[in-house]
Amino acid sequence: MRGFPRRALPRPGRPRPADAGAGLVTGLFSIPEGMAYASIAGFNPVAGLYAGVVPAIVGSLTARTVLMVTTLTSAIALTSQSVLKDAGLDPGDAGNVATLTVLAGLVMLLMGVARLGVVMSFVSHAVMTGFSTGIALQIITGVLKDATGYRPAGHNRLHQLGDWLVHVADWQLAATVVALATVALWAVTGWVRRLKPVALLVAMVVVSLAVAVLGTEVELVRDIAHIPAALPGFSAPDLSAVPQLWPGAVAVALVGLAQAASIGPSVPNPDGTRTSVNGDFAAQGLANLAGGLFQSMPTGGSLSRTGVAVDAGARTRWAGVLSGVLLALVVLACAPLAERIPMPVIGGLILIVGGELIWGKRHDIRLVLRTSWMSSAAMTATFLATTQLPLQQAIVLGAVLSLLLYCAQAARGARVSALVRAADGTWTTAPVPDRLPPGEVTVLYYAGVSFFAELPRVEAALPRTEGARGAVLVLVVRGAPDVPSATMARLLERRAADLRDQGGRLVLAGARPGLVRVLEATGVDRVLGPGGVVPADGALFGPLERALAEARAWQAAQGGRDPGPAG
Repeated sequence: MRGFPRRALPRPGRPRPADAGAGLVTGLFSIPEGMAYASIAGFNPVAGLYAGVVPAIVGSLTARTVLMVTTLTSAIALTSQSVLKDAGLDPGDAGNVATLTVLAGLVMLLMGVARLGVVMSFVSHAVMTGFSTGIALQIITGVLKDATGYRPAGHNRLHQLGDWLVHVADWQLAATVVALATVALWAVTGWVRRLKPVALLVAMVVVSLAVAVLGTEVELVRDIAHIPAALPGFSAPDLSAVPQLWPGAVAVALVGLAQAASIGPSVPNPDGTRTSVNGDFAAQGLANLAGGLFQSMPTGGSLSRTGVAVDAGARTRWAGVLSGVLLALVVLACAPLAERIPMPVIGGLILIVGGELIWGKRHDIRLVLRTSWMSSAAMTATFLATTQLPLQQAIVLGAVLSLLLYCAQAARGARVSALVRAADGTWTTAPVPDRLPPGEVTVLYYAGVSFFAELPRVEAALPRTEGARGAVLVLVVRGAPDVPSATMARLLERRAADLRDQGGRLVLAGARPGLVRVLEATGVDRVLGPGGVVPADGALFGPLERALAEARAWQAAQGGRDPGPAG
């Protein structure tokens, strides 16, 4: 299919022994976490549970980010709730959920096929760092109630964290002790090198057994909802809901894709292959198209579940595949046992995952802070937006901040330098003269993107033209983009006209094909005159030498003096 990422389906490779343990841990996590996210957003908790089966299998088989686990996230659950609420539809209706899931998958797939993942390349590293750190904080604040039995107040994630810390006295002792025991056992197990890949699984199983034996009174998975001992069945979308859900499906898709875009840079492929945002877009689309037909809520790349898989020792994409398969088997054969997993155990382990995600970003945060105040401000603003605003709004803000950073850096990066030929024939840079010397050839080099915001600075840096009779300005434009802005064409036209009025001339050297076409289409080439545009070729200095020859020939015709080889 034209525009589809290379190789429609990646090679699955061979599973490693560690993938089975990682798949089991990740699958078990999907039971309480998926059900909790669905329940918080007002959906049937079983739909959140089943989001870890078919989508995880399909997404892991097709994703370009090998270890990415595709499943339900808190942000997608809350965004889906908002979409259905705005459309006036019941989130408890399986047909509405199936329709939203399939539509979101179709949007994701089309974006992957259209290769719109390139849009993510315009999101700056500073913005992605702030976004990823904010998501990690969302993961942590989302399980504070499970870990300690106290639900912090407020919609602002930072406010929730502060409220949780202030109300330590309101934490439930039993839940807190279980969560701390889980974290402690994970840490101790991780000190043993051979057990480190399965530290999460060991902590989950051992503490869960201890809670059952001791009879500790804490919330269990079964307190959220009953787990049916059955595989997900077919769920038909309600086609009558398509008109109301199309716009919201786009929002859900964007939230899922934005979350997943931070996984590739955070979790490199163990096999050394390159990730592909377009491939991941398409994979998440396929996962939702398949999952929507089997009782799943909308899903996307999950940073927390991927972190769980990595911490549990995942080595290939089979870890994600096995997480879906083993989850289905656990639900089918061991639903009553799965219902007895304590929620504080899950809360403690997710606190570990979220904390490790933030700790893993410390180098990126330090790098951004040392880069520039603009990058630091963009990172901080995106982080705050991610913790305080609906995620779809934070994504838009991050995109706008990235655009502003790009424009500011592009405008500041434009340069005009003078080129002077030494006695040995080499060219060296020199300060740009304030005024063009009459009867001489002055060579300047321009480097920039011809963005309109940079051009006033560029024009101000050019020499003045008063009294420049017989002068020729050779402007090397090899560093200009192939398709310049209209503002760039207008600047060149204005400078050529000013020089002509003063009895001088402008010659462009190294013009790329797109620039030549723009100059011809706008009539600037006529203002420059015959020979005023010297196209680029394979030789680095060939166009400059031809431009100098054109300048000398013009001066000779005008009766000016030949500037000689110093040019």
